Amino acid sequence: MLDSAHPLHRLRRQIAAIERPLPKKGIAVAATGHPGIDRALGGGLPRGRLHEVFAAEPDDAGSAAGFASMLAQMLGGGIIWLREERVERQAGGLHAPGLREIGIDPARLILGLLPDPLAVLRAAADVVRCPEAGVAVVELWRNPRQLDLTASRRLALAAETSGVTVLLLRVSALPAPSTAHTRWAVRSAPSLPLEANAPGHPAMEVELLRQRGRPAGGVWQVEWDREQTIFRDRNRDRPALSGAVVLLPVRGPAGADEVIPFRRTG
Repeated sequence: MLDSAHPLHRLRRQIAAIERPLPKKGIAVAATGHPGIDRALGGGLPRGRLHEVFAAEPDDAGSAAGFASMLAQMLGGGIIWLREERVERQAGGLHAPGLREIGIDPARLILGLLPDPLAVLRAAADVVRCPEAGVAVVELWRNPRQLDLTASRRLALAAETSGVTVLLLRVSALPAPSTAHTRWAVRSAPSLPLEANAPGHPAMEVELLRQRGRPAGGVWQVEWDREQTIFRDRNRDRPALSGAVVLLPVRGPAGADEVIPFRRTG
């Protein structure tokens, strides 16, 4: 039995504090704003479903986390981000100024830090049953044995019941059988300058590897429009910046950026 001070218990208490029954709704989609992606998805990203986001290479972890953050902002509602304490120590904390650039107020994001992959999945099962959560980002590195087809099915069924959208963020991982509605691979891409050579919007390359009930396939270079909360086509007739503008999902050296508090558990 878990001690009452265990991070999972604290997370459950936070969820219980915001949980209330909501009326059942039909299947809905959130348009991404990118014509090619929305056409491939049949109108937009389905809400209340499980979606996988893979970093194509380990160096693409920042772009994959950025893409998951953008999808969460696009979908709307509360955001609960679950990750391992080990990842927080080794890879760094979520980068609050970077999230703010995407349009997410870090003070409105609940960050759950759990001791191991099993605890992350158990916490995710609780989060996804809470309709008020809106979006659950479940971050898992490598290929933990606990993330099998059964665990994937449980998350998918819970998402369909509650209406919470689950974004399963995978880093340094290989795709495996799952019940995810869509699966994406994300790669870094250079940003394009705005007028007067101002810094461009965050950019990346996204590939739709598979989706349930519709054809898979499609690679797009996109940029994020924070003001409109949509993705745009990055490919325009203008030169790219000399280097990639890298998204910063993790905190850099101490004192390098302003400190913005997260609502944490764990």
